Amino acid sequence: MPASARVFPVLTTSRLLLRAPTPKDAEAFGDILSIREVSRFSNWPDKPTKAQLKRFMNWMTKAHPTGKGCAWIIEDIASKRMAGAIRYNWFARKAKCGEIGYELHPDFWGKGLMSEAAAAVAVCGHRVFRLNRIEAWTLPGNTGSDRVLEKAGFRYEGTLRQKGWFKGAYHDFRMFGRLAGDQPGLN
Repeated sequence: MPASARVFPVLTTSRLLLRAPTPKDAEAFGDILSIREVSRFSNWPDKPTKAQLKRFMNWMTKAHPTGKGCAWIIEDIASKRMAGAIRYNWFARKAKCGEIGYELHPDFWGKGLMSEAAAAVAVCGHRVFRLNRIEAWTLPGNTGSDRVLEKAGFRYEGTLRQKGWFKGAYHDFRMFGRLAGDQPGLN
C-alpha cells in the first residue's frame, strides 16, 4: 500500500462528507439496507439480519486497515444525516485494480449525490491507492445506477451473462470500468 494510503482518506465534496465507518453506524446503515428499493438491484438480502449487518460493518471498519478495500459512510453535510455508504469491495494490488459498490437512501436519490461520491472515491482510487482500473457492476434495469457510474467517469464495457448467483437466481452483470488515463489530471 502506498504511504499516502496508510492514513484513512476522509473525502469531502461540496455537499458530502465521506468518512470512516464505525460500529455505531450499524443501525442507520441497516435501516437503509432494509428499504426494498435500495436492495432490489444488489446482492444484499432484502432484509439483512443483525448478524449479517454486524459482519459487514466489521468488514467495513477493517477494510482499510487490512489493505483489502476501503469503505466510507456518506453524510449529507447540510442535514448531517447518513445518506449511504460507498466502498472498494476489493483491491487486486498487482493488477492495480479495485471494485466499488454503494447504497444510498431514497431520500437522497435524483440529486447527483451518489455520482459526486463515486467520482470522489474514483479520484481517491487513482491518486491515493494508485489504481489503474476501477470496476463496478449493475444489474439490468438499474438505469439510475448506470447513470451514476457514467456521470462519475465510468464507461459501460459489456454484460457478463449470469455472472452472479444471489437471491435464488443467476444475474447478468452490466460491467463498467474507469481507467486512470480516462480523465485528464487523475494520474
